[in-house]
Amino acid sequence: MLQKLFTDYISAYAAKDIDAIGEMFADDILLRDWKISVSGKDRALQETAINFANAQTISIDVLQTYASDSGVAGELKIVVNHTEILYVTDVIQFNDEAKISAIRAYIGRAD
Repeated sequence: MLQKLFTDYISAYAAKDIDAIGEMFADDILLRDWKISVSGKDRALQETAINFANAQTISIDVLQTYASDSGVAGELKIVVNHTEILYVTDVIQFNDEAKISAIRAYIGRAD
């Protein structure tokens, strides 16, 4: 079930569907990557909206996933604006209501 929630989030992110993402976030979500760290649903949605505004297109391939009882880590290949390629690992935790309570993103390399 959590892997489906993970892929649903990734699909919504690639589609830049801020409303769907807002439904997935817990009120007390923690969002952290290599540039920012924010907590709370409003702040996390603001940062997500900024990312969407800065990207005309987002394509995401899920390369691998690893699941635990409370979360999923996924190795992703993200292509922004058809040219910028990022390799990222997202570690997503879910609360008891199956809402995303934390996203920790780590940037990697192609090799």
